[in-house]
Amino acid sequence: MTGNTELLFILFIVLLLFGGRKLPELARSMGEAAREFNKATQEPTRYVDEKVRKEDEERKAVIDAAKKLGIQVEGRDINDIAQDIVKFTSKEESS
Repeated sequence: MTGNTELLFILFIVLLLFGGRKLPELARSMGEAAREFNKATQEPTRYVDEKVRKEDEERKAVIDAAKKLGIQVEGRDINDIAQDIVKFTSKEESS
């Protein structure tokens, strides 16, 4: 109950300071600020999620290509698999 009382007190003070005519403008400004804050805090998360998704897609593509070429992929580092793909395709091109 204390939270409601405090909120009402704050709203009363705001009403006294800014007057009834300024309240809609003040509320709109606060809403815009809240939206911008939320957008700014979500931006890094979206960036990381997108980067992880792209890396997963690239990893899957490398593994799929290796499997098609008959290269062992289980328990191996993705960079080692990619190097084996390069070696395999280099041998094929030079033959």
